[in-house]
Amino acid sequence: MENYDYDLRSVQEVRNLARLGKIAADQIADYSEEKIDAILKNMVKVARENAVSLAKMAVEETGFGKVADKTYKNHVASVVLYDAIKEMKTIGVIKEDINTQVMDIAEPMGLIMGIVPSTNPTSTAIFKAMIAVKSRNSIVFSPHPSAAKCTMQAARLMHEAAVAAGAPANIIGCISMPTMEATNELMHSKEVKMIIATGGPGMVKASYSAGKPALGVGAGNCPAYIEKTADIPKAVSNILASKTFDYGTICASEQSVIVEECKRDQVVAEFKKQGAYFMTAEETKKVCGLLFKNGHAMNAKFVGRSPQVIASAAGFSVPDEIKVLIGEQKGVGPEDPLSYEKLTSVLAFYTVRDWEEACELCIKLLQNGIGHSMSIHTEDRDMVMKFTRKPAARILVNTGSTQGAVGASTGLLPSFTLGCGTWGGSSVSENVSPLHLINIKRVAYGIKDCGSLASDPSFNYPELTGAAVQYTGSCSAASQSSQSCSQGSSPSYTSTINDTDKEQLLKLINDLVDAMKGGN
Repeated sequence: MENYDYDLRSVQEVRNLARLGKIAADQIADYSEEKIDAILKNMVKVARENAVSLAKMAVEETGFGKVADKTYKNHVASVVLYDAIKEMKTIGVIKEDINTQVMDIAEPMGLIMGIVPSTNPTSTAIFKAMIAVKSRNSIVFSPHPSAAKCTMQAARLMHEAAVAAGAPANIIGCISMPTMEATNELMHSKEVKMIIATGGPGMVKASYSAGKPALGVGAGNCPAYIEKTADIPKAVSNILASKTFDYGTICASEQSVIVEECKRDQVVAEFKKQGAYFMTAEETKKVCGLLFKNGHAMNAKFVGRSPQVIASAAGFSVPDEIKVLIGEQKGVGPEDPLSYEKLTSVLAFYTVRDWEEACELCIKLLQNGIGHSMSIHTEDRDMVMKFTRKPAARILVNTGSTQGAVGASTGLLPSFTLGCGTWGGSSVSENVSPLHLINIKRVAYGIKDCGSLASDPSFNYPELTGAAVQYTGSCSAASQSSQSCSQGSSPSYTSTINDTDKEQLLKLINDLVDAMKGGN
């Protein structure tokens, strides 16, 4: 009975949050750029002041990742993001083309629903709150049950900061009693106009099935190809910095390393030198048994864990200085479990003959995280262009895929919601930004005379009359309007229609008249 009552109360809470969020959305819709910017600045200030405490809460509650790295994620979601979007036009006229006389006018969407994962529970909440307010929307969060406390705290801090700077009350809300019933109720709430889903495949699929617009992102399974021209020490350093960041909890982190035979020994030596541990076949088998359950689903117990914790659980030990466990794999699929996504401190390792085999392997690996991201380390630009054909929305060159994909080490927009395009069943392929949370009205002036559109020389379809018509007038339709023709000499037409054609034309006219009468 207690669970039943809890479910009912969680649903009622959602209804209240949605109603209040809708009121806040209506109010903020009229805010100016200056007011919105003042609100964002205060949100950034508060996020920065609480970045460390939120990171500690997240690690304590979920057991995932590192405090220092989660602090940096909070920093990217606030300070770095603000610098990237502060000049972004999201209010009023955002674009105008003088030649075509078309202008784009931004309008907010209204109440947004934000689904937050347990792997990035505070940074994702900060990020989504920032882009919602930037685009003059309100937002209500549905936190993961295992990270509800820290997500609620992040949402509360962002709400208090926004309201203190002039935002309407209830501009940012969060479910305090997370249940599947509550999440489902919010998804289908008439007040919610858009869903931003960051989480597991099931939640993303449910979002797209809610009967309203959704921005969902798929799983990652990012391969990292070290091509033969690569700066190997730099490539290995970037991969390790990326994979060990927050113990691999970001979906853009590397999952597999691919090297060519001619560089294998050098790459392996460099990985060992920089802190990687190459597992034996037996150790790899034991680790795979821990990491996956029900096929290739990741065991939550080992998400975002250190290599020491994983090795110990598998029955062997590694030195404290080891940063990541690496297991060699021969193929892709159930027989090679490390070929699947592993949001933790474990990498698969592949050796191929040449770039063409690497290309084929990347495509196979990406099928288990299609559309997300991949990285290539090379000094050959032509090789980069060859790999742009891979089914990944982000091709990251000479950088770690974690930091590169979220825009921390590349010129991509900082984001914690990474679209996977139609490859991955997503409606967006780029990094989600405030521009994805606005409606764009287009004001278009008439630049052609509606009454003379058919006089365009390109509009020439003899089958409309059943015969060719020869124009013999002195006025050129291509250079003068029908009005100017009527003011000058009268053009004449020479008909080449015979009696049979006349009958066909008369029948066609009668058919058109009958059709028009029927339409009325």
